[in-house]
Parts: sequence; C-alpha cells; structure tokens
Amino acid sequence: MADYRKNIEEVEEEFATNIQSGLTETEVNERLKNNGKNKFDEPPKESLVKKFLVSFSDFTTLVLIVAAIISLYTAIATDHGDYFEAFLIIAIVIINAVLAIVQEGNAEKALAALEDMNKQTAKVIRDERTIDVDAEDLVVGDILVLESGAMIAADARIAEGSQLRVEESALTGESEPVEKDPDFIPEDEAPLGDRLNMIFKGSTIVNGRGKAIITAVGMQTEMGKIAGLLNDDHNQKTPLQKRLNQLGKRISLIALAAAAFVFFIGYLQGEPLLEMFITAISLAVAAVPETLAVIVTLTLAYGVQKMAKKNAIIRKLPAVETLGSANVICSDKTGTLTQNKMRVRRVWTHGDSVVDTEEGMTDEAMEVLSVAALCSDVLVENDDNELVIKGNPTEAAIVRAVEENYHTKAELEEKHPRVGEIPFDSERKMMTTIHKWGKKYLSITKGAFDVLLPKFHYGDVDQAAIVNDRFGKKALRVIAVGYHLHDEMPTEITSEALEKNLTLMGLIGMIDPPRPESKGAIKRAKKAGIKTVMITGDHVVTAGAIAKELGIMKSRKEAISGAELQKMSDDELDGRVKDLSVYARVTPEDKIRIVQSWQRSGAVVAMTGDGVNDAPALKASDVGCAMGIAGTDVAKSAADMILTDDNFATIVDAVARGRSVYQGIRKAINFLLSCNISEIFIVLIAMLLGWGAPFTAVQLLFVNVVADGLPGFALGREPAEAGIMDEPPIPRNESIFARGLWQKIGLNALMFTVVALAAFYIGAFVPSISYFVQPSFEVAQTCAFLVLAFSSILHVFNVRSSRSIFRVNLSTNKSLAQMAWLAIGITAAIAIIPQTQELFSLVSISFNHWIIVVLLSFVPIIINEIIKFHKAPEVDPEEI
Repeated sequence: MADYRKNIEEVEEEFATNIQSGLTETEVNERLKNNGKNKFDEPPKESLVKKFLVSFSDFTTLVLIVAAIISLYTAIATDHGDYFEAFLIIAIVIINAVLAIVQEGNAEKALAALEDMNKQTAKVIRDERTIDVDAEDLVVGDILVLESGAMIAADARIAEGSQLRVEESALTGESEPVEKDPDFIPEDEAPLGDRLNMIFKGSTIVNGRGKAIITAVGMQTEMGKIAGLLNDDHNQKTPLQKRLNQLGKRISLIALAAAAFVFFIGYLQGEPLLEMFITAISLAVAAVPETLAVIVTLTLAYGVQKMAKKNAIIRKLPAVETLGSANVICSDKTGTLTQNKMRVRRVWTHGDSVVDTEEGMTDEAMEVLSVAALCSDVLVENDDNELVIKGNPTEAAIVRAVEENYHTKAELEEKHPRVGEIPFDSERKMMTTIHKWGKKYLSITKGAFDVLLPKFHYGDVDQAAIVNDRFGKKALRVIAVGYHLHDEMPTEITSEALEKNLTLMGLIGMIDPPRPESKGAIKRAKKAGIKTVMITGDHVVTAGAIAKELGIMKSRKEAISGAELQKMSDDELDGRVKDLSVYARVTPEDKIRIVQSWQRSGAVVAMTGDGVNDAPALKASDVGCAMGIAGTDVAKSAADMILTDDNFATIVDAVARGRSVYQGIRKAINFLLSCNISEIFIVLIAMLLGWGAPFTAVQLLFVNVVADGLPGFALGREPAEAGIMDEPPIPRNESIFARGLWQKIGLNALMFTVVALAAFYIGAFVPSISYFVQPSFEVAQTCAFLVLAFSSILHVFNVRSSRSIFRVNLSTNKSLAQMAWLAIGITAAIAIIPQTQELFSLVSISFNHWIIVVLLSFVPIIINEIIKFHKAPEVDPEEI
C-alpha cells in the first residue's frame, strides 16, 4: 500500500525511525551505503579516447585517413622518404578532433559550474538534534524539518504540520499553493496533486511549519520517476548535423568518383600505376574541404560565446544552429512567460469604482489593500534594499502592493496590532484576524468571494457579484475583504461568532503577470515566422487571458484543455496542431505529444520550461531550453541550452544568433567548395588535355588549409546580414545549398578553374613572358598554384556579404582582413623562399609571371562585384 494511504505510526514503523529523535548517524551511514545518495542517475560520460575515436567516424574524415595511408604507402614504396604529405593530412584530422573535444569540454565545465551554484541543503533531525545536511546525504527515514521558504529535497510523508502550504508548480504546473494535512488519508488511489499528506522533491514550503518522514530519495522520488522517462528518448541528429553529414558524403563520393576516373584515364594513357595512385590522392585531397569541420566548429563556438554574454549556456554546439531553424517555440507559462509572482491588478471598492493598479492608486483602494494586508501571515524582509516577501503568493501580492504604494506592513501592525485570529483552513476557505482599532476592535475576514457572499449583510453586494464575474473573465484571482467593528474585544473567537454579518469592503483581483519582456519577444518571434505555443498546467481561462495579453492567441478556439487533448488521436492532433496556440491543464505526456505532433508536421521545435514536468518535452524537442535560476536539476539536465536569467526573450535572441550562425556556415561552404570543386575540374581537365597533374597533394592541402582555412576561421565572426529576423525560418528538410547557393558555388568554381588553367598554360607553353624563366611543367604548376591560392583568399571578401566589398566596412570584422593578409603573406613566402619551394614542389618565377598571377587572381572578385554591385541591401546594425 502506498505511503500516503498509511497513518503516521505505520510509516514510522516501515522506515524504522522516530519522529522526535530521528535516525542515528550509524543508521544514516548504513542506508547511504545500501541505497546510495539522494541524487538522480547520471548517464556515463564518454572517455576522451572514445570521443576522439568517434570524431574519426565522419565519412569525409575517413576519406582523408585513407588518403594519408595511401600517401604513406607510396612514400615507402617509391623509397623517396617524403612523408610530409601523409603526416600533414593526419595532423589536420587530429586538429579537427581536438578542437571539437575542447569546445565540448568548455560547455560541460560551464554547466558544472552552474550546478555547483545550485547545491541544496536540508534541515533534519538526527540523534535528537536538528542539523543542516547536504541534500544528497538524505536517506529514507530521515525526519525533515519543514519551514516557510524551504525547498523540499526528497519525497516525504507529513507527520506534523501547522498551516502548511506547499507550492508544487515545478511538479504539477499548478501555481496555487496546496494546503497540506498530516491527518488526511484517502480511501482510494489519489493523483499526485491530491495527496495532501505528502510533500515532494522540487516543491517549496510557502507557509507554515512541520515535520515529515522521508519515504523516497533519488530516482525513487516522483521527480526521479519523471527523470527516468528522459532515458527512454534517444538523441536525434540536429538539422545541421544531417545537412553536414549529407554534404560530406556527397563531396567524398565525388572525390572517389573523380579519383577513379583519373586513374582510369591514366591507365588508358599508359601512365605508371603508382603515379596514378599519387594523382588520385591529389584529387581526393582536392575534393575534401579539410577545414570545413573546424570552421563550422569555430563558427558555432563563436555563437556560443556571444550567447553566453546574452545569458545562455549552450550544452551542445549544434543547438545554436538548430535554434536558427526553429519555427515553433513551445513554452511553459508559469515562471517562463510569467513572473511566477502574483500581483494585484484590480481593486474594487463600490459602484463602478475599479482601480487599475498599473495606472495609479486611490485612497479607497489603498484602504482595502491595507486592511487585507493586516489579515495576512507573510514575512517581509529587506535584503540589500530589495523587498523580499515570504509566504502565501496571494497574501504576498497584497502586501507587496501596500509596501510599494503606501505604508509598510510593520507600520500598519504597529498602529493596529493583532490581538486574535482564526487561521485559514481548507474547509472554511477564509481567514479572520482581530485588531485594535483606536478604542474599538476590528475583525477582518478575507477569502474567495463566492465563499464569503452569504456572510455579507452590508455593502454593495449585488455590484460586487457583477465585478467578480468581470474579474473572473479576465483570469484574475479574486479575494473579497469584509469587516465587522466591535465596541469591545470579542470574547468568543470562533468562526460562528466572528464570520457573520460582515460589511463588504472591496474586492482585490490579482494575477501572475507576464514578464515585461515576453510580449516584445513574442512579437519579434512572430515577425521572424516563429509561432509561440503556450503549454501549461494552469486553467484554460487563466492561460487564455495571459496568452491574449502576450499576443499568443486571438480567439478562444486556439486554446484546448488537457482533457480535450487526451480524447484526440495523434492523427486528429496533427490535423489541428497548427491552429492551436494554448494547451492548458496538461500532463508531461501531453507535452511530449504536442512537441512530437509539431515535429511530424515538419517543424523544428524549441521547448522552454523550468519544472520537472517540462523535462521530458525538453528532451524530445529539437532544442530544449531550461531556466537556470528557477529551473529544476532535471529540466537543466534534459535541456540543450540553459537560460541563466530565466528570460523568455533570451531564446529569441538565441534564434537570431542561430540564424546568424547558419548564415555563416553557408558562407563558409560557399567559400570552401568554390575552391574545392574548381580543384577537381582543374585536375580533370588538365589530365584530359594531357598536361599531367597541375598540383601535388601537398600543394592542394596548403590551399585548402592555409589559403582557405585562415580566412575561413574568421568568417564565422562576420556580422549578420540585414533583416535576418525578417526572413522565414529555415525548413527542416531544406538543403544547405538552397536559395541559389549551388549556383554561386558553380559560378565561382568555373571562374577559379578558368584562371588557374590559364595560369598553368602560360607557365607551360608561352615562351615570351620572360627571358630568364623558360616555360616548363614546374613553372606552370607554380603559377597555377599561386593563382588558385590568391584568388581563393580574395574570394572571402566576396562571400562575407551579399553587398559590394566597397559598401562593407572592413572594421566590422577586423580578424577576417588580418587572416586574409596573413594567408597571402604565407603563400607568397613559400613561393619565394628556396627551402619551402622544395618542400612544396615549387620553383622561382619571373616578375612578369608574378604580374600575370596577380591580375588573374583578381578576375573572380571583379566579376562578382559586377554581378552584385546593383543588388546590395542597406546595412543593418548588428543587434545579435
């Protein structure tokens, strides 16, 4: 039988404990040894060796490794001892792997630091003493000491309690505190929210005090059971990973096909097989953009750094880009879109006298609030000049309104001291206090209007009923305030004596208000083609009112309750999911259904949340975004991104950064593939024309790693193009080459091919260029190599923006210009210095050859400038 269906003596006996003295230290150590610590199971971390080996499983990396092996074999077989080429390829592969592992490690360290900040303690009775212990060291049978404001660290059966109210929104989604009763024992099975004699890990004591016997720790708690659901969901590849894997396979297949074709042509022409192997290696190296993985990693890492400054910790690098593809944000309401702090919004006193507290306060409204504040038990503190109110959220809202607009609660209590009270209980649903009021005594009663209605004999009750309905339609929680003035101190302080013949003083309407930045963030997301969906455990009316205020929905038809959702099949949900904006009173399983339904429609879904009940949906979504302050450990461990400021607007900033990252990756692909594809065609055409291989594998590696790599590393820092958040989201299945990227790459590759072959032809066959340097195969290789390297470097200024290079300020990305000049300097140096000439199979060329090389290198960028000169959009300041 479940613990909540047993009396406290049975629970004490079951866990061999004592409510007064607690466990002994020996018993605690024994239970820790047998049952383990009070924490959730963690997935085993991959070792560095495994991470390193996994990084080699990429298809393009495998092609490079095979090329390195063949190169090493040919170096040994030909006995020339030139291992430079093979070692260079292997070094590039290792550098790629190390960079990825280091960045992943940095993200894990940031997360660990965040978790250390959130270490939890608990107050328990052990060996007849009350002590504070680390929450991880709690065991079943421990006696928890419950105090207002305490976070509950394990599931427990309440043994003693006084006015005990618990906020369980992290577990149930309900923002209203639940009144607990140690003596409550249900006859039948009860759902989680109705177990009034239990408290659960992750909840908070908002009022009262008591003791409880721990009945479950770690994975056995209700929170732990939800955490266990996360292990059933396998990690899916992100859109970026899918696109890059597809790209890598295509490029590698092209490389293998081209290498096979060249080998076959050479065989037909009677070329030595070993030389054909070397040429095939050159072609394989030419096709594979060795620095693409590094540039993508650095671009993502730069996005992570920018987002960290915007209060977001990225746990997984690809999540940055995936956010850029997001077209649906499924968000929890309580604590995410709203402040999770009740605020007074309306006060009614008489007739049509309704005061909007955001517009100002009247004396009559302040009188109602002041009287209600006296009839409250919250604790007011001043922490570094910041008002901190602990206790019931409803009472805290009333007292906050008084403190912010009038006297302090302390001043009111000093003037009108409390001399008697009838505490709130779940049966009466009201509270009464008695105060000295001059020479008389005033009894104040507050509670729900419907409950107090029969008690009111004086005041504008009929009008109050109308106002109560109006407040309810606006999703306001209504508290009625009544009083009775006594000439003498009442002798009988009972509900029957005091809570009757009351005068209605006024109504107070309050709500958990939206975060100030949420409305603007939702509007910005909508403009970017992103739909915001509210998923909450709150009531439909309350959720709908907040959703309308935030601009999430326009009509009631867009809202649905969990009960209605559960009656729908997956096919029915798929048919309606795009028309629904608010889901109320939902379970954790419902949240997963909603996320998966959107995913089946082709959407890329981001899910925000802070509670344990959000965790499974965070895991199932494409990008899970947990709150760092109010978020539970389970939510954080399930998320891809943690918002350290608990700000919904941060996720919209993250989407903008994600789009910028994706834009940067497309630029990198344009930059790299334009050169790589041209290298394939240059080699193929030269072979077909009988000129021989125009490049060695080492020369191509240099172009790919230095000429392309150095400027490419800085390309990820390029500011976003104008209007990036005015464009629709990137479809999940859209090719990375969509929107004309293939055409741009093809045009640039054609230009590189033409100028490089022209340089090779001039170096090999035109004798009148120089009297001192005669045409030769070596001169041709050198000229073609220099033209390909220089034109590729200059190409970075073309791809950095859709606008003309004359309209883009170099200072917006100083590192790009610096890396480009560095690459040009290194390229020129190896072509001039004798030692490096020999290493890269280059020769000295004449001054006239250098002039031709420079002129040919500028041809592609000049043609690109002519094409886009009249198409450039206006500049937009970088905001992300």
